[in-house]
Amino acid sequence: MTHSTKAPLAVFDLDNTLADTAHRQRFLERRPRDWDAFFAAAPQDPPLPEGVALARESAGECEVVYLTGRPERCRRDTLDWLSAHGLPEGRVYMRRDDDRRPARFTKLAILRRLARTREIRVLVDDDELVCEDAERAGFTVLRARWAAPSGELKAAQEKEGRT
Repeated sequence: MTHSTKAPLAVFDLDNTLADTAHRQRFLERRPRDWDAFFAAAPQDPPLPEGVALARESAGECEVVYLTGRPERCRRDTLDWLSAHGLPEGRVYMRRDDDRRPARFTKLAILRRLARTREIRVLVDDDELVCEDAERAGFTVLRARWAAPSGELKAAQEKEGRT
């Protein structure tokens, strides 16, 4: 991994790391899943205090960036949410709208690309498979275990490539 003279990166996931998605899980429990409603409800996500505090603290030594499995069509809502909750400014990396690969593949590809020119101090994510793959690739990982896990969201991340 190449390191530059710029500040290292602290990379934060959004859903169930910074944003509590519990109120919108009901849209994933339906068959078929209601993805439009799931993402439309994201602006009402309450912040997760542990994740928000860690992002703010990280901004003292690192450049904070956000790496989410949310599709690109959610960018405006995502940027507005980050701003409304006082999170540090930073680049937001999102999944292409037509990308259905599991989050562990999309996120690891972006991490590797970022690591070519910047030190990545830490990845903070709630998805165990993302965390395991990132650790195997040599990244330092902090598992966000402060939100209630969701089996429906896990299936969506791994099998459907939706978030």
